[in-house]
Amino acid sequence: MYFKSTFFEDYTLGEKRVTLGRTITETDFVVHAGHTGDFFPHHLDAEWCKTQPFGQRIAHGTMIFSIGIGLTASEINPEAFSKGYDRLRFVKPVFIGNTIHSEVTISNKEEGKKPGYGTVTEHVEVINEHGEVVLACDHLLVVKLRA
Repeated sequence: MYFKSTFFEDYTLGEKRVTLGRTITETDFVVHAGHTGDFFPHHLDAEWCKTQPFGQRIAHGTMIFSIGIGLTASEINPEAFSKGYDRLRFVKPVFIGNTIHSEVTISNKEEGKKPGYGTVTEHVEVINEHGEVVLACDHLLVVKLRA
């Protein structure tokens, strides 16, 4: 992790970056359940899950979001602030043993309402080892203009 100043003018529509991968483990399931209080059987009861359509435990969507976004945190931009996330979708299930990575594409830029700032939208896709999108969302950034 390192600091890199990137101003609004520096973002290019269509620019893309790809993260390293991370394999999802049973420990991830247990820790996330403990942090959130989400102990639903879909995530933790292997025997019950055998009777369900996926046949195995499925990862918490919020865990895949957290890990997928965490993978993108390789540089600190002191010129930008996260405004939040829009259009979050859990597209496909993730299972223990799947390896995910994230792909971030600059999808929109517009001048902000506040003088000296603009809004940059990063479209984030979390992808499994089969090349399938498992989660998608838009990350909204408030970014300082260079001027």
